[in-house]
Amino acid sequence: MNEKKYKRFAIIISIVLPIAVALLFSVKIEGFDFGFLPSVYATINGITALVLLSAYIAIKKEKRILHKNLINVAVSLSVGFLVLYVIYHATSDSTVYGGTGYIANLYYFILISHILLSVIITPFVCFTYLRGYLGDYEGHKKLTRITFPLWMYVAVTGVIVYFMISPYYI
Repeated sequence: MNEKKYKRFAIIISIVLPIAVALLFSVKIEGFDFGFLPSVYATINGITALVLLSAYIAIKKEKRILHKNLINVAVSLSVGFLVLYVIYHATSDSTVYGGTGYIANLYYFILISHILLSVIITPFVCFTYLRGYLGDYEGHKKLTRITFPLWMYVAVTGVIVYFMISPYYI
């Protein structure tokens, strides 16, 4: 594939993925109990944050191969998270947060920002990864200044959301 095809592929993923996930929320598959999955994908989010931090440290120490390998792990973890997230939500009813007052406001702020940024981060990850893969290190570095903090926020807030809602799982 040439660079143009990679870019086209990244654009397609950036558009199709959020739409597909949104559409899958209307699908309900009965007869399966995947109630254990939220703790699994919250753990994956936490590991992703640690891997991203390790990748950041690796590149600061100019360990490019280690950085590349860690980013590949982070992308793989994120894909794994997404698959498990979709499976859970396709087979389970949504859990309602039961907190009140300022804690509920904080929860919904974190949840909404997490969801919005998880959609926004997809093209950033795709194009940042693509630039690194294609050897456009200056372009990669520029995009990483946006991608890294957004991706870290999504990974960390995924864990926070889980801990805040976990007492309300049935």
